[in-house]
Amino acid sequence: MFDKKEKRFIVKYEQNVGLCGNAKTARGGSRYANYSTTEIQIIVDTVTGVNYLNTIGTSTAGLTPLLDDKGNVVIDLH
Repeated sequence: MFDKKEKRFIVKYEQNVGLCGNAKTARGGSRYANYSTTEIQIIVDTVTGVNYLNTIGTSTAGLTPLLDDKGNVVIDLH
């Protein structure tokens, strides 16, 4: 019924990172404030070869082109 299309973006690398934080109480002690997990991915555009850094958290997300040490966009050549 429907033709299956190839995926435009593929996940090249993926890692889950646990982040936690402490906050000061009114009495000066510390207490457990929050806990969230963040997933970090490198995603590749299969048409252009451009690599993107994707972060997904419990309340935030971000996507930006991945840069090399000279500030150039990382591109996978096919």
